[in-house]
Amino acid sequence: MDWREYWNRDTPIYVSDRHKLLHYWLIANDIAAIVPSPDAVVLDHGCGEALSAQRIAARCAYLYLCDAAPLVRERLEQRFRNEPRISVIAPEDVEDLSDQSLDLIVVNSLVQYLTLEELRHLLQTWRAKLKPEGRLVLADVIPPDVSPLTDAKALLSFAWKGGFAVQAGLGLVRTIFSDYRKIRGELGLAQYEESEMIELLTSMGFSAERRRPNLGHNQARMTFMARPA
Repeated sequence: MDWREYWNRDTPIYVSDRHKLLHYWLIANDIAAIVPSPDAVVLDHGCGEALSAQRIAARCAYLYLCDAAPLVRERLEQRFRNEPRISVIAPEDVEDLSDQSLDLIVVNSLVQYLTLEELRHLLQTWRAKLKPEGRLVLADVIPPDVSPLTDAKALLSFAWKGGFAVQAGLGLVRTIFSDYRKIRGELGLAQYEESEMIELLTSMGFSAERRRPNLGHNQARMTFMARPA
């Protein structure tokens, strides 16, 4: 199994329906806050189930939701079938978008599942699709010093504030015995120092800097803002 196959099904990552709803609500709010204008065309690459994507679409002219898992895309297409400003696409469809057509590309919690070769290819593609003044946002990038324990603490803090602390505790126990832990051990997660990510983005034709805060609830992870150089 690879990561694409893993995400092409229901997983134990979300400990409850409330956790999933609050997670996507927070991410959508964070993305909506960085949409540059009401005329913007936005790509959310690696969007997951994007339960609150309407909040982003309300702030821009058009929103592309891109996910590699066919099951996720089917659910997205069903959920947003009546949303004229939202299209659901596969990663290979990004290649077909017009060059210099996107104002904002957001890539949240995806980098850790990519090999360096895959990330370089996507960075090349994203740069081609961005307008000269467009922005690429890489979010939830994991530094090498962030452990699963750090992530667990961040989840429990989020759960306490969100009213699902008991479910979060039980969910963490389930995760320990789930195949997520096994596949993470086999495939690993890509991790980058801040300087490494900025150097990579620079080498791929971007000017880049770290942006604070990180998108989402886990502030031990990093967000980077990049523009075509």
